[in-house]
This record gives sequence, structure tokens and C-alpha cells, in this order.
Amino acid sequence: MTWMTTALTDSWTLGGVPISNRVVLAPLAGIGNWFVRLQAKRYGAGLVVSEMVSSFAVHHRNERTCRELLRIHPDEHPVSMQLFGHDPDVMASAAERVAAAGADLIDLNMGCPVPKVCKTGAGAALLDDPDNAVALARAAARGSGLPVTVKLRTGLRPGDVSGTALARRLVDEAGVAGISIHPRHASQRHSGSPDYALVRELVEELPVPVLVSGGLRTAAQARAAFERTGAAGVLLARGSLGNPWLFEELLGGRDGEPTGAEVLAELDWVIAGARQHVGDERAARYLRKFYPWYVERLGGERAVQKALLAGLQTAPTLEAARELFSRTRS
Repeated sequence: MTWMTTALTDSWTLGGVPISNRVVLAPLAGIGNWFVRLQAKRYGAGLVVSEMVSSFAVHHRNERTCRELLRIHPDEHPVSMQLFGHDPDVMASAAERVAAAGADLIDLNMGCPVPKVCKTGAGAALLDDPDNAVALARAAARGSGLPVTVKLRTGLRPGDVSGTALARRLVDEAGVAGISIHPRHASQRHSGSPDYALVRELVEELPVPVLVSGGLRTAAQARAAFERTGAAGVLLARGSLGNPWLFEELLGGRDGEPTGAEVLAELDWVIAGARQHVGDERAARYLRKFYPWYVERLGGERAVQKALLAGLQTAPTLEAARELFSRTRS
């Protein structure tokens, strides 16, 4: 079945959940907390997905996981919470907890190629364990009562298309509401050309929405993938880091790069969000992975960027970081 779409601005539904457009914030491991998701919503994202959250941590009521990673801002709906794990009973318990936290959908990670995730039997390792993958999807639906989607890779290694075979089983046997696919095999990580032809095949075959991820760093790349695959939507991941304006551009609300003043104002918003998320002391360290994205967006001479980043990476407080950026304004 081909999902006919005319524009990224079209509304649609996923598992019965209304979504205002087809531009989605992808799950970003270690990054996609509530304020990053809220930022994407501010710039127009129709759906936002959380960073991947351990089903075991949720099941065992890990205090920091439940306090920080299950936090949902009232303005970010609809929101999908992504879980990973390998035990169906644990997954059912975690999914129940996620539903109680206010999620609209649950997404299961079956594509993460990171060894520390795969060695537990989770992430992309599930491509080699399709029976358990189906059991996990059934358990998530049973535990939560919410629509369940799955994000996966096309395979584990070159020539492997186990991911597409698993996608079919997840729809047929577990009744998942949608599939998100990164059309690179897991051993590629984020390198090499995505195989959008495989996505097109799934779009034409599956009776549920298929979303495409991978290699969508610019508006032009996202539009091309959307048109080539016929996907129900596009998932913006690395291309949106420090660049929430990409959502706005894809939805027709912006033409051109943000000004330096816009970048600095947005960074102020991010700093405030991090302070609210984890407090001043932890935020000063936490934001060190965010700063390079915004410094790059500011442009300017490479030597000036390098000096600014060096200062930011050692700034002991948020006030010290703000002072460094204030010099950029002057």
C-alpha cells in the first residue's frame, strides 16, 4: 500500500493519535530530554520522540531515570517515549509506567548499533532475534494500552535485510502502529549512503505508516528522502542538533539561516531549560556537548570559534558560559 502524501505540512494520524505535520524529532540518545523536545515543538515539529530509556531502569524505578527521562512538558504533546530492552515482562512493566507519565505513544528501539546496548540483547541485536522482538512489541502494547511503534535498521551488516523482514513481522504479528527505519545497516553507524529504495518497498507493502530517518542533515536532503520513499514522515536527528530552525524551514516558515542574534537568543533558552532540567551545577557540565552545535551555527573565523569552545568546555558555571557568549554579542 502506498501512503499518498502531498506535503510535509499535511496532518495525519499514527495509531489514532492526530499529528499536525510530517516532520518529527527523532530519538537522540543522551540528548532528547523534555526541553530538547519542547524546542523542536516550538519550531513546528508535529511529533517528538524521547531519547532512548532503559526499560530495566524504569521497571526498577531508578530515581534519576524516572525523574528526568520520564518528564513530559505539557506543551510537547503529542510525544512518544522510546524504550529499549530485551525482556518482555520488564518491557510491559516499563511501558505501563511510561503511559502513566503521560506519553501518547511508545517507540521501541530495535536499531541502536552501540555495542553496550547490543550485548544485552537490545537495540540492533534484536534483528537477529525476531521472535523476542515481536514479544517485546506485544508486551509494550499490553503494558501501556498505547500505540506502539518501532525504530530499526535495515540489517546488521552489508547485504543483510533482516530489518525489513522484522518490520513485516512486527506489523503482522505484534500489530505495531508504525515503523521508523534508518536505511543503513547497523555496522555502518551513521556513514555511507542510506538505501531509500528499501524504505520505498516497505512503504508500498506495509499497511501502517513508515517514517524515514538517516542522512537528513539539511532541508534539501529531508525533502528528497520524503519524495523518493513516499514515507509518512521524516525523522530529524543529527541535522537538528543546534539547528531547530530546520523544522521551521521544512514547514515553510523560514527561508535562510538564522542570524547570530537568533542563535544566541536560542542558546539562552537552552541554558534556561538545562538549568530547570538538572540544576545549575550539573547543567554547566551537561551543556558542554551542546555548545559546539551553536558555536558552529554562529559562524565566524575558525580561530575565534576554537577559542570560544575551549573556554566553554572549561567554564565552571552557567554564568561563566554566559559571559563568554556575551562577548560574542558585543
